[in-house]
Amino acid sequence: MSKNKGEAPQSEEQEVVTPEAAPQEAPTEEKPKEPTVEELLAAEKDKYTRLYAEYENYRKRSSKEREALYAQVKSDTVAGFLPVYDNLERALKAGCTDETFLKGVEMTMKQLQTVFENLGIHPIDAVGKPFDANLHNAVMHIDDEKYGENEVVEEFQKGFMLGDKVIRFSMVKVAN
Repeated sequence: MSKNKGEAPQSEEQEVVTPEAAPQEAPTEEKPKEPTVEELLAAEKDKYTRLYAEYENYRKRSSKEREALYAQVKSDTVAGFLPVYDNLERALKAGCTDETFLKGVEMTMKQLQTVFENLGIHPIDAVGKPFDANLHNAVMHIDDEKYGENEVVEEFQKGFMLGDKVIRFSMVKVAN
């Protein structure tokens, strides 16, 4: 080994750097991969489908609520007219000697019945039918052999229904 003036001293051992001995660099964090156009499109389509389903459910629910509210308002309104119906029915049963007055009451009753029919309101049939607690309100009970078991024999107040909903129960007398 010769030493030259401008040269750095060399040692006999030279440091050899091998790949295994190379200083390990900190692992690089993998960048999240960019979603593809197809994935973005699928995500947007999924969002759209869910939003559309929510809207359809909302629309159907709103429609049902509106129909239920309309039926409730209709039945409440008709319930306000039932005392008028009862009074006209009593006037017809009482009779009258004045034929024109009686004719006017009959026409008024017929007109009220027509309005009820147009609204979908129908009377509950009671007399001669078996007692049904879902339709009738029994206020009297009699024992009479000429009538069947739980048969409605007299109706004191007519009941009415709107579709399958009872607006007013029939007030009846039941036999046996």
